[in-house]
Amino acid sequence: MKFLELEGIQKVYGPNTVVQDFNLSVDKGEFVTFLGPSGCGKTTTLRMIAGFEIPSAGAIRINGKDVTNLKPNQRQIGMVFQAYALFPNMTVADNVAFGLKVAGQSSEAIRKRVGEMLDVIKLPQFGDRYPYQLSGGQQQRVALARALAIKPQVLLLDEPLSALDAKIRLSLREEIRSLQRSLGITTIFVTHDQEEALSMSDRIVVMNEGRVEQIGAPFEVYNFPRTRFVASFVGTLNILRGKVVDGASGRITIDDQQVIAGRSMGNLQNGEVRSVALRPESVTLNGAGEKRNAMQGIIEEVSFLGAVVRMRVRFRDNAISLDTFNNPGAPPPERGAPVTVSFQPEDLLVLEGETH
Repeated sequence: MKFLELEGIQKVYGPNTVVQDFNLSVDKGEFVTFLGPSGCGKTTTLRMIAGFEIPSAGAIRINGKDVTNLKPNQRQIGMVFQAYALFPNMTVADNVAFGLKVAGQSSEAIRKRVGEMLDVIKLPQFGDRYPYQLSGGQQQRVALARALAIKPQVLLLDEPLSALDAKIRLSLREEIRSLQRSLGITTIFVTHDQEEALSMSDRIVVMNEGRVEQIGAPFEVYNFPRTRFVASFVGTLNILRGKVVDGASGRITIDDQQVIAGRSMGNLQNGEVRSVALRPESVTLNGAGEKRNAMQGIIEEVSFLGAVVRMRVRFRDNAISLDTFNNPGAPPPERGAPVTVSFQPEDLLVLEGETH
């Protein structure tokens, strides 16, 4: 069931189009992440869903109801911000109760709901404390409880973890995802952190310069990026320039070495120069097999990173990076050594758009 729908959304500020032709349907209970660099329009889109911004064009529907021009308090939306936005002069319990009081609920109903939410965020004994007496992670839990207390139709999370240190961020993102699943609440999460997006989402919307570049499950977006931008933004990637020899069979030459792309994208024209991509984890040093692509190159750089050894192999104009596990019994090749690298045809991705 399509619970949240964004149809043809645009946002224009004077001569600048910040969001253009944004289309998305979200199922009830789905966790969708808007992923992209700063200024790509992801937070503006989130604010339009919340009602803090009105689209210049398009429509927003929640559970079949058009909310495009409704005020935020008429949408039954819960929102958590990066900076917590807790009231410093209110206790934790009062912060959680704020939306319930605005809604005119009885004192008994509010007391019961606040108790439930403090249990959910595992802070039942912190109700009488003030925000300044809490850690950053605890404050963000309280902000989450306040957003959920009103039983929103949709939960919006605007980079809620970016102000936290790495260890707390990892723990809290697991808690948020677990809580979201248990409550079955439709959630939109905004981040520029690809690891957060990949680990938390049912689907990812990759955005760039106000446009949607690709929508898909984490596995799909990471392994089968549709454009050069998605390929380079999501994960570490080797991007090479190749020349199409036979588009029908996916044969391409890279620095005069012929390889086969098992998952071609678009209509490949013979003689066309296209960008192709390889994930470092898809490349094996030596290990060429009958059904694997093999290329000869020279070790350009070797970096010892403890458990992992990172190598850069130069062909001619193109080079790739690959990682191997540290093996004390088999030291890595030295700089300048000739090597063969291999990879499956399915791992060589032909990207849409022009080469650069």
